[in-house]
Amino acid sequence: MNMRILAALAALTLPFPLIAQQSPAHDPAALQQKALGDNTAYGIVEDLTTEIGPRLAGTEREAAARAWAVTRLKAMGFANVRIEPFDMKTWVRGIETAEVTGPYSGKMHISALGNSASTGEKGLEAEVVYFRTLADLGAAPAGSLKGKIAFVSHKMTKTQNGASYGQFGGVRRIGPSLASEKGAAAIIIRSVGTDYHRNPHTGGTSFGEKGVPIPAAALSIPDAENLERMIARASKKGEAVRMKLVLTPRQIGTTQSGNVIAEVPGSDPAAGMILIGGHLDSWDLGTGAIDDGAGVAISAAAAKMIMDAGTPKRTIRVVWWGAEEVGIFGGRAYAEKHGAAGHALAMESDFGADRIWQVDFRLPEGTDDLQTRIANALAPLGVGRGRDVAGGGPDHGPIVALGVNAIDLQQDGTDYFDLHHTPDDTLDKIDPKAMQQNVAAWVTVLGIVANDPADLLPKAKVAE
Repeated sequence: MNMRILAALAALTLPFPLIAQQSPAHDPAALQQKALGDNTAYGIVEDLTTEIGPRLAGTEREAAARAWAVTRLKAMGFANVRIEPFDMKTWVRGIETAEVTGPYSGKMHISALGNSASTGEKGLEAEVVYFRTLADLGAAPAGSLKGKIAFVSHKMTKTQNGASYGQFGGVRRIGPSLASEKGAAAIIIRSVGTDYHRNPHTGGTSFGEKGVPIPAAALSIPDAENLERMIARASKKGEAVRMKLVLTPRQIGTTQSGNVIAEVPGSDPAAGMILIGGHLDSWDLGTGAIDDGAGVAISAAAAKMIMDAGTPKRTIRVVWWGAEEVGIFGGRAYAEKHGAAGHALAMESDFGADRIWQVDFRLPEGTDDLQTRIANALAPLGVGRGRDVAGGGPDHGPIVALGVNAIDLQQDGTDYFDLHHTPDDTLDKIDPKAMQQNVAAWVTVLGIVANDPADLLPKAKVAE
């Protein structure tokens, strides 16, 4: 065992340390116990998914969610509740069907990817060309897919930290653009997910400013595997599989989205604010419970608990982000409007509602004591200290890039991609006890950081 590991273990064996700097009203142990019996977060996500439902960015349903959020946050007692609007180009779903027409037959479960082009109401029928991986598609000769439907598979696996999404998500994110470059008339992909339900996983794709959009959709994993078997058997006979696609999504032009902002005012504005939240928009197949109704609920419930316990030193700004799913437009708009100045820390909840198992930091030098106190305070919740550098969450990425500090409370994502972007993203998938553990971890961190004397403001040079 090396000295670095011994030092870390020694730090974790300290008693609940150095609490003299902690506001008595925000005692971590007391806040944790209260949170473990509190249902505020579950109530928020239950009401959001029941009263509003799916919240596709830029649509009337996302606008309804913003109005709902303002009313809810005001009722919870937050200050300075408001909407910061921004414009965006908006895509909406239409009819979507897929059917193998030869040499075998069978209807398949499919979902268009965000920004997919339309086949037209009459649909498109063509030969399917199979690629085992995204790299295989990239190696296809230019023009080789003219008039054909590209089909790209992969073997995404479950991981606790969601690391496989970074590798296999490219099939969805850039696969359609690559297929378009090769001349394909359309592309279908194996859903980027880990379940074996006949539920396709939607999600955004990008064709770039100069790319030519083509119809693009994801097959449910059982259907994708069945299509692979069909192609393998047809190939042995020297035959090609044909498929008819009908996808009729539309680009409806520029509409409005927005970020909903609320605050817990602090006693010392010069200490900087803590930026927290989750994204309010969702994909339209389910009701957006785990992605990301849970995140907006967890962060707001923790902030309310701090507010109810007493005035913190630092202001806590809660942001329910708009248009994350289709391009992190809310996070980008916020960073452009506000910049890094005055922001001490960023934290986001956007990985479902399962239990938090690890905490990661991106804090300045000289904050070792603060990090140790946080890690020790989280230990009773089963949360360990990680070695990864915190990123702050997707919506906070633009502002963290400007030099703002971050803490990540990592949720267990083992089953997250069973539900991600599917019709199964519904309230019943949330375990209320796991959600309470999330709130307990969040309120622990907020209670400590909101009152800590460390200088956490970004330095001017990083905002250049």
